[in-house]
Amino acid sequence: MVSNKLNLLSFSGNIRILHLTWFAFFISFMLWFAHAPLMVAIRDAMHLTEQEVKILLILNVALTIPARIVVGMLVDKYGPKQLFSSILILGGLISIGFALTQTYQQLAIVRFLSGFVGAGFVVGIRMISEWFPARQTGIAQGIYGGWGNFGSAGAALILPSVAVYFGAENGWRYAVGIIGVIAILYGFIYYFSVSNTPKGSTYFKPKKMGAMEVTSKKDLVLYIVMNAPMYLALSILTWKLSAKMHWFDETIAYAIYAALIVLYLIQVWKIIQVNKSIFKTEVPEIQRYAFKQVAILDIAYSLTFGAELAVVSMLPLYYVDIFNVEPIMAGILAGIYPVINVFARPAGGWISDKIGRKITLGIASAGAAVSFFILGNVTSDWALWLVVASTILAGIFSKGGSGAVYAMVPLIQRRMTGQFAGMVGAFGNVGGLVFLTVLSFVSSDIFFMTIAATAVFVFICVVVFLDEPKGQMVEILDDGTVELIDVK
Repeated sequence: MVSNKLNLLSFSGNIRILHLTWFAFFISFMLWFAHAPLMVAIRDAMHLTEQEVKILLILNVALTIPARIVVGMLVDKYGPKQLFSSILILGGLISIGFALTQTYQQLAIVRFLSGFVGAGFVVGIRMISEWFPARQTGIAQGIYGGWGNFGSAGAALILPSVAVYFGAENGWRYAVGIIGVIAILYGFIYYFSVSNTPKGSTYFKPKKMGAMEVTSKKDLVLYIVMNAPMYLALSILTWKLSAKMHWFDETIAYAIYAALIVLYLIQVWKIIQVNKSIFKTEVPEIQRYAFKQVAILDIAYSLTFGAELAVVSMLPLYYVDIFNVEPIMAGILAGIYPVINVFARPAGGWISDKIGRKITLGIASAGAAVSFFILGNVTSDWALWLVVASTILAGIFSKGGSGAVYAMVPLIQRRMTGQFAGMVGAFGNVGGLVFLTVLSFVSSDIFFMTIAATAVFVFICVVVFLDEPKGQMVEILDDGTVELIDVK
């Protein structure tokens, strides 16, 4: 039964699904970021160099980009109940494996594999979209994303204390192992506690697997073009590991570049194969959707979530290097930034439900442009409180924008919500990687200005090209029956 009211103190109907699902996301993010607050202990216990530590941090996000695409396809086919449970259980086993590693090579391999846990976010987007009507999907998705994202902060707050409790050089192993066990247990709990849809509802699946279905030749070209940035991002990762960190030589790097080109061409071929029918038969108007909606949300999320990933990574050193803040205090001040997610992302979704998806995303991108422009003009003469306030303002707009993006993702085409969420989520990681790469070449003020310029571009795309969801989505049942799903 789906409740008409959003009573968060309830634990029945769709509110129960919301709480169970955001907590699954919370645990998956604790798994994904478990290493970060323990890195000093891991470095000392395993006698790692700073270069090796940097490589581990990069490897942790490398697999997430393609994983979100793949998981998006799988969740549309098999359902979020099965996928989220599987990710938690498998992620828990990988976490336990990380705790048992004995060499740097083992650490690197397991850390790379753990990147797929970050794709768990995509699964919940489809689950929430099934259980909440359009008028509530923004706030529900915002709560899911904002509260679940707090798992990274949860790892920072909880795991170091667990490591200290067990003490000695193996404390970090117990901390990582315990969260792995918890994830496995919750994976089983989640499986037996949820269903993919409310009773009596249909779970719509894509007609074909391997790529999204588009509904026009123009959209097919745009879809092919929008796949390229993800492969370029993986190329940037390869370049950083080779040219900057010297983890492998140029020969291996060129082999990886060649493999990425081949994979992209295979993906293009698969996209054409899945959509070859549009060259013979025109898709009926009632069944069409505009892929430009997905493309704009891709770009918008590369700004909002990409800025979040990049800023949270550089902020502690920013406070230390520019304002001579003590490291512990810098960590505390920087910790304010991710906490904003708890209220800003749900607020972005809630405002989208109230005043409209397009206008909310437009306001968020404009606000991000202004706030990051302010940060780009900060100097060491500024009062520290004013700088912290500016980062909070930038965080509110960027995280609120993430809520606005995912308030719209489920309203494009129900049967492909997972694939849309996966592609948009992958672009968030692409944005973070690009912004951090820019930071490695320029000063912090140019870094902030780059984000501001990107926000201006996103604002233009939203205002000029994005369409406000309206009317109804159309899905066709197996027996040919047409079902209409309200999107407003």
